Order: sequence, then C-alpha cells, then structure tokens
Amino acid sequence: MACQAKALTLLLSILVVSFCKPSDGAGIAIYWGQDGYGGSLYDTCASGNYRFVNIAFLSIFGNGRNPRLNLEANCDPNAGGCTWLSNGITSCQKQGIKVLLSIGGRSGNYSLSSADDAIKVAYYIWNSFLGGHESSSFRPLGDAILDGVDFYIDTGSGLYWDDLARALHGFSGQRKVYLAAAPQCLFPDEHLDTAIKTGLFDYVWVQFYNNPRCHYSGDANNLLNGWKQSWIKVQANQVFLGLPAAPQAAGGFIPVDVLNSQVLPSINTSPKFGGVMLWNKYFDNEYSDGIILDGTKLISPA
Repeated sequence: MACQAKALTLLLSILVVSFCKPSDGAGIAIYWGQDGYGGSLYDTCASGNYRFVNIAFLSIFGNGRNPRLNLEANCDPNAGGCTWLSNGITSCQKQGIKVLLSIGGRSGNYSLSSADDAIKVAYYIWNSFLGGHESSSFRPLGDAILDGVDFYIDTGSGLYWDDLARALHGFSGQRKVYLAAAPQCLFPDEHLDTAIKTGLFDYVWVQFYNNPRCHYSGDANNLLNGWKQSWIKVQANQVFLGLPAAPQAAGGFIPVDVLNSQVLPSINTSPKFGGVMLWNKYFDNEYSDGIILDGTKLISPA
C-alpha cells in the first residue's frame, strides 16, 4: 500500500508539473529575406536556433495593387523564380519550426482601402501562400503551405488591419492560420493597435529598435519600462522582445552579454513571455547562439 501511495503521489506531481508548464518554451523568431543573402532556409532552420521564421516581405498589396513579393538578393518571385523555396519551407516545418509570410515592411507600397479590400487581400494570401489552392492562383513560394501571416506594418494608416486579421483568422476553420504582429515599441502602435486588440494574434514581437524613446541606448530603462508597463499586457498568446541582430541591422543594438545579464532576467516574469525576435538573418552572425536564459540557450523545437 505504501508503494502504491508513493507511486500515486509521484504521478500526481508529474501531472501538476505538466499542466502548469507552458506548452513550449521561450525561443527565437527570425526574419529572413531582406538586406542581402542570409543563407538558405534549409540552413537557417538546421542551425537549431529558431522556432519561427518570417519570410519578408509581401511588400506590395491592397487598394487595387498587383501583389508583389520582394525577397531582395535571395530570389526573384516573378515568373516563378522563388518556387524552389518550397523544399526549404517544408524542411523547416518538419523540424517543428513555424514559417510565416511577413507582409508590409518599411519601404513597401501597401495599404487597405476598406473592409472589402482587406477580405480580397486575405483571399489572395490564403490561395497564394496558405492552404488555398484555387486553380487560378499563382503560388510564388511553390506548393509549400506556410503556417501563418506576420503583420510588419510600418507605414500608412491603421485602418482595416483588424479586418484583415479577422478574415485570415476565418480560414482557420479549414487549416490553422497563425497570426503574428510586429508593432513598434512606442505604445500603442499607431498602425497595429486596433488589429492587436482583436485578440486574434498568437504572437506579438515588438520592435525595440530604431526608436530612441524606447530602444536600448546604453541602458535598458526605457525598454524595460515600456515592456513591463504596456507590451507584456497586450492581447496575444505570447509576446517577444524584438532586437537587431547586429549594430548594422538597426538602432538599439544590445550586446548579448548585457541582454543575458540585465534584460532577459527582468522580462522573463510573465507566462506570456515568448522569447526574442531578431532582425534579421542576414545580420545574425552568432548573436542568436549567445542568447542565454536561465543558464541555457533559448529552447528550439524538438
């Protein structure tokens, strides 16, 4: 009887731990496709450093524009020049890494003119990159089905992005569409605040860079205050700290030893903390290798 009681106690302890433990640990999201050739998708995911890869950017869309994908030096999507990426995408996914299409960017030509326009864009994305397969649709990245959509909206107004999020989320009845957003670090974000408030976003990776009012500038006070007072409270399943992967990538670079000793221990206090987002793969020369939380590297997929 004593042995049975001990076994039952051990089983209950294991169950309590499994119920209380988050379903997946903190990890790293990376942007791929901008600033130059950042290596192949296959090698990016094989590094074991990342849980999410955002393919950037669908930079032209909406308001009657012909949608265009811009992956700079990596490949030319016109006339099927990027369909070979399909193998790299599926390789990443087999390793448990979510691959998302990032829409927008700082130098794109995009906007939404109405809720109906948002729905049209959603259908284009669904059929061209996600689970849709309408015969008239051209799939710039080949037959691979991406896991979701990242909103990197840095220009224009904040109108109708919530409608786009709802329309994309509506496809989850057929196949789960993960939604991510990359707001700038000043709260609330002028472009994505309404969209994020829908509560539909699985991941929010906040751009704590290119803004001296809230990025790291020799000390982390503005960053930590903005994180704790506002961003960790947003309606999303997980919130990530977005950082430049090198001083050349963007303003607000944090040396990795400072990140590990002064920043991560302070922000890793909420169940919503998802990890770190890096801009971007082209500049990530061992920075992600050095990110340590609680004595270990951030968790990569199994």
